[in-house]
Amino acid sequence: MTLALPDDHTARARVAIEGVAPQIDGGRFAITRISGEEFEIAVDAFTEGHDQVACQLEICPPGESVWSVQVMDPQGNDRFGTRVRFEALGIWRYRVRAYIDYFSTWQDGLARNADAGNDVEIDMEIGARLIDACITRADDDDAGRLAKWASRIRDDATPLRQRIAHARAPELHDCICRYPDLRFATLSTTEYPIRVEHPRAQFSSWYELFPRSASPLPGHHGTLIDVITQLERIRAMGFDVLYLPPIHPIGRVARKGPNNAPTSGPEDVGSPWAIGAREGGHDAIHPDLGTIDDLHALHQAAREKAIELALDLALQCAPDHPWVTNHPEWFRSRPDGSIQYAENPPKRYQDIYPLDFECAAWETLWTAIAEVVEYWVDNGIRIFRVDNPHTKPFAFWEWLIARIHARTPEVVFLAEAFTRPKIMRRLAKLGFTQSYTYFAWRNTADELIAYLTELTTSEMQDYFRPNFWPNTPDILTAPLQGGDPAVFATRFVLAATLSASYGIYGPAYELYAHTPIEVGSEEYRDSEKYEIRHWDLTRPDRLDGLITRINMIRHAHPALQQNRNVVFLATDDPKVLAYEKATDDGSDVVVVIVNLDPTAPRQVHLDLDANDIAPARWENLLTGDALTTHNGSATIRLDSLQTPCALYARIPRDPTPRTPTA
Repeated sequence: MTLALPDDHTARARVAIEGVAPQIDGGRFAITRISGEEFEIAVDAFTEGHDQVACQLEICPPGESVWSVQVMDPQGNDRFGTRVRFEALGIWRYRVRAYIDYFSTWQDGLARNADAGNDVEIDMEIGARLIDACITRADDDDAGRLAKWASRIRDDATPLRQRIAHARAPELHDCICRYPDLRFATLSTTEYPIRVEHPRAQFSSWYELFPRSASPLPGHHGTLIDVITQLERIRAMGFDVLYLPPIHPIGRVARKGPNNAPTSGPEDVGSPWAIGAREGGHDAIHPDLGTIDDLHALHQAAREKAIELALDLALQCAPDHPWVTNHPEWFRSRPDGSIQYAENPPKRYQDIYPLDFECAAWETLWTAIAEVVEYWVDNGIRIFRVDNPHTKPFAFWEWLIARIHARTPEVVFLAEAFTRPKIMRRLAKLGFTQSYTYFAWRNTADELIAYLTELTTSEMQDYFRPNFWPNTPDILTAPLQGGDPAVFATRFVLAATLSASYGIYGPAYELYAHTPIEVGSEEYRDSEKYEIRHWDLTRPDRLDGLITRINMIRHAHPALQQNRNVVFLATDDPKVLAYEKATDDGSDVVVVIVNLDPTAPRQVHLDLDANDIAPARWENLLTGDALTTHNGSATIRLDSLQTPCALYARIPRDPTPRTPTA
């Protein structure tokens, strides 16, 4: 068998392209960036022999087919790169084209021959012919300029030294490079996608609140209008996202009682995640909470305080959800004809029917869900916290998120998927904007350093945006069960400074709720998931003071609004975690030092020189005190009260001396 020759272009395209970055899985998934964020695209490009190579980056904006071109700069060792910044939201595409730079190769050879004293007359004519060829590709103005350059190079009346100087002129090189010979260029085999998102996708502070517990009167069912009265307090603490668990009608069939009891009484309100009743389903509001007009009023009031509403998207149904009656084909039946309820043995959720995404009618199911999401988007919602996305098909999420983003690209989807690492990563690749993480279970310095290093230095940094939560209505970790305010303070500071996005399950965290339903459980006793709670927000010992201060610091310091910039610092105490965050240009630098075992005061020695911290003035952002240094080191005392941490900001030195005042 004789192997056929390649086509003409393939045979004559001599440049190899490798190592395109950033990209995910060979371009199968989009990397994510924020509108206005500058970053680098780079590639390896090389050829056999000594010919010089050039590269250009080609970029296509969302929804367009015209590609713009940007020259990539050589970085050494056959690497080329360029900085880019995209503004428009949506999916951008980029590709790389690499080619032999014949003119630069010629200029280099001419310089070598001339410097060696060799005859270069033939070389001069070769260069002039390269210019002639470029004239056919140039616009009229540059074509005229190039013709003059060719004439100067061929002018025998001009001294050779001057002609060589003309041939080596940087201006000539720059003009030629605007019109490269791309006949045999190599084009990257993939168009690499980049999802450009709204800044809130990267930086946000979430506060979770059950509207039915928002009434100022104990024992009364709260409403969406009652939530409006909470906005001033929430905004004063510095939160910019208010997340509401499901606000839909709650099923009555198999309704759960307090503490997840399998039976309920006539006054029990049930779990908001058991969605649907005779009043409606996923596109309805629980009548005890209010109406769609009340939601509009809450949304408007929140927007006026720079707070964005986030709604829960839980794709499951109570037994009396309208879909169960109208679309039984969307659910999985048991051999006895009953519908399969949700289980996570040994737990049983008789009040919830999972949707069957493998059913024969999957197309109508997918469409119905998309229409639900679009309904809430049309009513002003731009953020969704998605419940258990790891229990629904990957293909569904990729389709749904792409469909919503095609209409409204600024929508944020937060994946609540506490599951195996590869599944969490896949969901992020498919389009989820942010992701819950394992932060709640990372407590020691080694655990935190290893986890943050994975999130911020591996390929995950290009698609997985963490959202750190020290607690949720489902998660009361062992360290919090002691109820020590210092532990709550420590975990809060870690969440809010290690991650650009974080959240807390509101009043429960402020008031140090810490009682589990039983020993060894992470479930709250008297969980708000199953009953109305009245929180005493007048308690003088609540954590809101520290929360407010940390959120103010986050908003004032861009260094804390990024994820990829954390650098861990060495200390002389394994119970103390220290880290630095800085902006790319170094204009803002914050050092955070946290006592991970705040049962007693600690004193830590920080060697500034060993940690490569430049000499500067440092101010404690919590106390206003200056950091005292001696011989390139500092000693910091961390109290065991509600602030077992220190945050230092580098104070820029004044460019001119101050005039003394009397």
